[in-house]
Amino acid sequence: MKLIRFLDEQGDIRTGYGYDKDAAIPLPDDFFDFNRGFQGVNIHQFNEKVAVEKLLAPMKPPAILCVGLNYKMHAEETGLPLPEHPVLFMKNPGAVTGPFDEIIIPASCLEPPQVDYEVELGVVIGKDAKNVPVDRALDHVFGYTCTNDVSARRWQKHAGGGQWVKSKSFDSFCPMGPFLVTADEIGDPQHLTLTCRLNGEVMQEGSTSDMIFPVAELISRLSESTTLLAGTLILTGTPSGVGFTRNPPVYLKSGDLLESEIDGIGRMENRVVSEGDVLCG
Repeated sequence: MKLIRFLDEQGDIRTGYGYDKDAAIPLPDDFFDFNRGFQGVNIHQFNEKVAVEKLLAPMKPPAILCVGLNYKMHAEETGLPLPEHPVLFMKNPGAVTGPFDEIIIPASCLEPPQVDYEVELGVVIGKDAKNVPVDRALDHVFGYTCTNDVSARRWQKHAGGGQWVKSKSFDSFCPMGPFLVTADEIGDPQHLTLTCRLNGEVMQEGSTSDMIFPVAELISRLSESTTLLAGTLILTGTPSGVGFTRNPPVYLKSGDLLESEIDGIGRMENRVVSEGDVLCG
C-alpha cells in the first residue's frame, strides 16, 4: 500500500491511500498506529475519495537516525576506509519537509556555498524494536520512503563542534515522500535503485545492493540495548555522486531543482531557495 499524508480542501491534515494526482481515499484518524499496524482493519471499507490540496511528508517521525558512509562506492569517492561499525548521527525531526516543498538554504550557509544533496532510502520502524536479531529485523519495518539528507558541509566539517547534527538539521533539510510504501510491497530492500537529479542532470544513481550494512543489519545494530520507537525514521546512507566529492564541487543554489527518486517508492521535486528570499517574500 502507498500511503500519503495530505491537506484536504478544509485544510485538515489527513492520511490516505489510492492517490491519483488530485484525490485520495482518506483513512480514519487513528488508523496510522505503528504498533497496532493494520491488523483487523479492512481498508476496503474505505472507498470514498476526497480532494488532495497539498501533499505533505507521509509521516512525522519521533526520531530520525542517520547512517553515514554506508555505500561502498561513496566511501571510495571520499577516500575513506569502509567503516567497521555504522556511522551513526541524528537529524532534528523538525527538518522534515514535504516531497514538493522548497529546500531553504540558511543565511549562514550561503557564503561559502556548502549545501549538498544525498538521496537516501528511508526506513520506518513499525513497532518498538530492541535487541532485534538480524533474521527478524525486517519484521519491525512498517514501510519505506524516499528521502534526501540535505547537508551543510562547512557546518559538518568545521562549524559544528566536531559533530554533524547541526549541519543536517536546518529547517527543510529532510525532504520526504511522496509515499510511505508498506513493507509488503517492497519485499527485499536491497535491490532498489536510487537516483538524484540536479536541474535535470543525473548526479547520483546507485543501488541499495551497494550498502555496507544492509537494512536488516542496521536495525539489529541500532537496536542493541536501545529502543527504536515505533515511527522512527532511519536514513540508510547515500550512494556515490554527492556534490562535495566532485571537481569542482557542486553545491545547491537558489533556483535549482532537486529531484530524488527510488524505484517502486516515488519521486520528489524540491525547488531550492535562499532564506533571504523566503523572508523577503
